[in-house]
Parts: sequence; C-alpha cells; structure tokens
Amino acid sequence: METVLIDSPIGVLAVLCAVAAFFFLLAQITDTKLFKYVPPLVFIYATPVFLSNLKIGGQTVIPNASIIYTGLSKFALPVFIVLMLIKVNVPAVIKVMGKGVLVMLMGTAGVMVGGVVAYVIVHGWLPDDSWKGFGALAGSWIGGTANMLATKEMLGASDAQLGLAVVADNVIYIVWLPLLLMSRDYAEKFNKWARVPAERLAAMDAAAELHVEEDHAPTMPQYLYLAAVVIGVTAIGHAFAPPIAAWIAETSSALAGIFSETTTRILLVTTIALLLSTTPVSRLPNSTAIGTALVYIFVAGMGARAEVSELGSAPVFVLGAFIWIFIHGLFMLAGAWLFRVDVHSVAIASAANIGAAASAPIVAAHHRPNLVPASILLALLGYALGNYLAPLTGHLARMATGQ
Repeated sequence: METVLIDSPIGVLAVLCAVAAFFFLLAQITDTKLFKYVPPLVFIYATPVFLSNLKIGGQTVIPNASIIYTGLSKFALPVFIVLMLIKVNVPAVIKVMGKGVLVMLMGTAGVMVGGVVAYVIVHGWLPDDSWKGFGALAGSWIGGTANMLATKEMLGASDAQLGLAVVADNVIYIVWLPLLLMSRDYAEKFNKWARVPAERLAAMDAAAELHVEEDHAPTMPQYLYLAAVVIGVTAIGHAFAPPIAAWIAETSSALAGIFSETTTRILLVTTIALLLSTTPVSRLPNSTAIGTALVYIFVAGMGARAEVSELGSAPVFVLGAFIWIFIHGLFMLAGAWLFRVDVHSVAIASAANIGAAASAPIVAAHHRPNLVPASILLALLGYALGNYLAPLTGHLARMATGQ
C-alpha cells in the first residue's frame, strides 16, 4: 500500500514554500552561473514532481492530490493576479517607449499566430489536449508566469501540459535571451535598416528621465489596504463568476465550453484589477513582490500534481516552441521596420513578451540602462493582455486543427 511521508495540508504547504525559497536562496548565496541560464522556476516546478512521484521505501514525500493544491488554484491564483495587475501603468510606458509599444503588440500578435502555426505543424505527434499546453505557453510569452498559470486554469490544462510548457519556455529562454542581448552590437546596422529617425533615441531618453519610480518602505496600514483590495476583488470574482458563467451558458451553447466558471472568474478578476490600476490603489507598495512570491509557490504546487509518465512529449513540444519563437521574431522585425523603431526598443519589447518582468530589465540594462523602469512597465502591459489573449490562442490552435 502506497503511503505519503507528509500528507497534512499545512505540511504540504510548508514543503512547497520551502522548495520555492530554497532555490532563490541557493541562487543568492552561490556564485554559480547555472541560474543565469536556467531560472529557479524550472527547479521549483521539477522538485515537487519528484517529491510526489518518486517512491522511497514505498513512500512519496508529498501526495499527488491535496486540498492545498486545489486551494492554491481557487484562491491564490486570483490573489496574485490582482497583486500584479494593479501596478500596470499604460500611459507611462507609452510616454517612454512610444512606438516601441506598437512593436511589442506586433510581437504579441506573433506569439498568437506562431502558437497556432506551430501547433498545426506538430500536433500530430502530441496528445489531443496539447492545445491547452500551447495556450499556457502563450500566456507566458504574452505576459509572464502568472498568465501561464491563469491560462492553464482557464483552459483546464493538465499539470503535465503545464510541465511541458515550463520546459519549452525555459529551453527557448536559454536560446532567445542571449540573442536579444547580442543584438546591441548590431544597433547601427539595424537602426539604419529600420530607418530609425535620428531624434528617436534622444526623445526616448528624455522621456525616461521624466519617469521616476517612487521607492519607499511600505507601512502597516498600506499592507492592510492592499489585503482589503486583493481579498475583496477575489471575493467579487467568486461571487459573480457562477451566475455570469451560467448566463453565458444559457445564452450561447457555443460559448459555454469557453467561458467556464473558472475562466469567467479569472477574466472578471483581471478586468477589475486593470480598472484599479488607474486609481490610487496602484500606488500601494510591494504588491508585485508579494504576487511574484505567490506565483512561485503556485508553480511548486502544480509540479506536485504532475505525473512523470505524462512528460514524454517534451521533445516534440519543444520543437513546436522553436517554430513558434521564429515566427515571433519575424513579427518583431516586421514591427521594427514598419514603425521605424530602434533595436534597443525591439529587444526590450521582445523580452517583455517572452521573458516578462524577470528578463525585460536585464535586456534593458544591457542596451540602455535608463530604460529599465520602462521595461518593467512594458512587461506589466504584457501581464494585462495575457489573460485575455493566451486562452484565445489556445482555442484558435484547437479550432485550426479541428479538435
């Protein structure tokens, strides 16, 4: 009889938190270059996979099923969506990046088109539900990890499909990030090819100097305000999603399979959070850091639920991701030429899509350090779009293959 070493809910949650904390601590106290090429996210997902699947003396360390995993999906997910989206500042990023925002939107279109085309090419070698995994990966490449997790829930993707998306995401990251960094060395030739106006860089630098990020320590009342907002929005999502989803199902049977209760809840929470980003709520400090911490705990929980036997499709999935990123790159080049945008903005815009808030500042610091704050805002713009466009990409891939 199979037994589990740690099966109490609080024990399972403690393990997930410890796993997430351990790899960031390891990256902080060691000087290894490993984490520069393979982000902690990979290890945070993979470690619980083994803890819940590998038997030692007939025991696994943690279970494949726990109330903690379902609780993370139902409650932690909308919480970190709100925490991360209330910081979106669309006017600021448009002011600094200018037409660079249009190039990012071209890159987003490239992610959507590339996802559909790539899936059409490789779907014959993948399980039938792999369009859900492609949708999850689209979430990461349009916005970030939070969007990938939200899309996974909206599409009802299996934890194994999420695992394939995580693997493909990080394999591409290892290849794509160095290319974005190296593009700086070809700035003069690229800008000449793209017909970049001579005054563009000067205007962008001047706008960047005017945008100063406030940095101050949060106070206790601010944490209370943040908790009230986040829990309140989550409660609204849980209260109104069931009747809205039921109304959609009664109104249109075709949309019933798309707008499930989970999908409706996430889209409702996303929309409310974006509306709040235009209010003083956006000035509450530390929301992004708290939200990101919850994301990593959530990822660990997804890993614990995955079955190792279902990860055999990784090579084909990764092949599809390479086709996908090539199409994204073509769209970025087309956007650069069409809008006459410099290579620095193009690289930052692509990083904001593919690498999100973790990579965009790295690329910005390498290309033009004064654009680091704008790069973070550009990544947050991707977060705002991801929960809407990534599920759409998954469904378009499904429809393109007649599934």
